[in-house]
Amino acid sequence: MEAAPLHPDPRSPAQPRLSVVVAVFNEAENVHAVLDELTVALDRLQPFEVLFVDDGSTDASAERIAALAKDHHSLRLLRHDRRCGKTAALRTGIAAARADWIATMDGDGQNDPADIPEMLALGLAAPGAAAPLVAGVRVRRHDALSRRIATRFANGLRQAVLADGCPDTGCGLKAFRRDDFLRLPAFEGMHRFLPALFQAYGHPLLCKTVQHRARLRGQSKYTNLGRALVGIGDMLGVIWLRRRTTLPHKVTES
Repeated sequence: MEAAPLHPDPRSPAQPRLSVVVAVFNEAENVHAVLDELTVALDRLQPFEVLFVDDGSTDASAERIAALAKDHHSLRLLRHDRRCGKTAALRTGIAAARADWIATMDGDGQNDPADIPEMLALGLAAPGAAAPLVAGVRVRRHDALSRRIATRFANGLRQAVLADGCPDTGCGLKAFRRDDFLRLPAFEGMHRFLPALFQAYGHPLLCKTVQHRARLRGQSKYTNLGRALVGIGDMLGVIWLRRRTTLPHKVTES
């Protein structure tokens, strides 16, 4: 089943209301289905755009996305010439996005795009001068037991050390203002610590329960041990960044 065309054409002067950024690495079997669901879920948010960022895939991911983009004028493909990591791919897409608000999601089909409109609505309706980070929280995980145990341990450790108030920072579904994200310090792995980083820069956190599903096809690109080892080092970096971040409460010009 072919996905319905996305609107409007990015060459149009109309600015999208929302840019959805999807980082992919070797997800050729899933990109079409993910696009199909996005098309349906975002229909009431037109105009919008979808940016797939191919992070140096060695399969046919980029070719399949490029083929879809020929008939879907608001679908954009950005390609890394080598694998740089998920954070780098997300930052590439967010920097290239045209909308003020960004939603991120994974490219393996485990996130449900139907959650995005409500997350955007929560962000837009939030009071206060600083826009929030709206973070998806998966209430029923459809992962292997070992992955669920590892995630629970990592979330507990992170909460004990960072106290960021988010029970599930690993969920790929998040919504935030583009410019707010681009002001954050950039390092590989920062996508797992966005609640702590956004709060360090004065932005409130809103958590929204979201759906979680089994991966459509293919295999996860991460091992439990590899994720844990990298995550501990990253967490130490976030602790240092928060201690070294001092921002004014108010700025006046005279």
